[in-house]
Amino acid sequence: MIENILSFITALSPFWIYIALFFFAYIENVFPPSPSDLVVVIGGSLIAANSIHFIPTLLITTIGSVLGFMTLFWVGSKLDRKVISKGKLKFIPTEGLDKVELWFNRYGYFIIFANRFLPGTRSVVSFFAGLSELNAKKTTILATGSAFIWNAIIIYLGIVFGNNIKVVDKYLSTYSNIVIGATIVIILFFIIKYFIKKSRVKN
Repeated sequence: MIENILSFITALSPFWIYIALFFFAYIENVFPPSPSDLVVVIGGSLIAANSIHFIPTLLITTIGSVLGFMTLFWVGSKLDRKVISKGKLKFIPTEGLDKVELWFNRYGYFIIFANRFLPGTRSVVSFFAGLSELNAKKTTILATGSAFIWNAIIIYLGIVFGNNIKVVDKYLSTYSNIVIGATIVIILFFIIKYFIKKSRVKN
């Protein structure tokens, strides 16, 4: 897969390379399975090869990431809470929404700033941030800062490792698996806690 993506992107002109980087950065927030981080790392390797330049790559990937994040934020903000409260959207339980709002209220906008460092949860964070009616301006600023720092790091990794993209991909995959695993454990913890509490109330 890595070889195919690398071959596809390197065959493009600089203009279309930037377009491809923007596309993958954007779509990853809307369609999480997209390998955007890997593509950005490949962009870094192309900077090392003098095919493209660092600043445009960083700006384009950051803009793509933020626009993708704010797309789902907008979708969440436009979703009528009454629809959820009536149980019409089975995948968003009312209790879950209340807990997410409590989560945002407790940890503030730190969640937004940390979102780029949480692979597998980015689109979820953006959607529920909109659903929780967080301030759009603050959210945009923090999402931009988060995307800028994260993209700068992985672009730099691409520049440093150059032709050893597989090494970077291995570490990114390991990091993603650890974060996703930890997230699943946390979610399971709260689910189990919820059902235990519910069973005690019945008794």
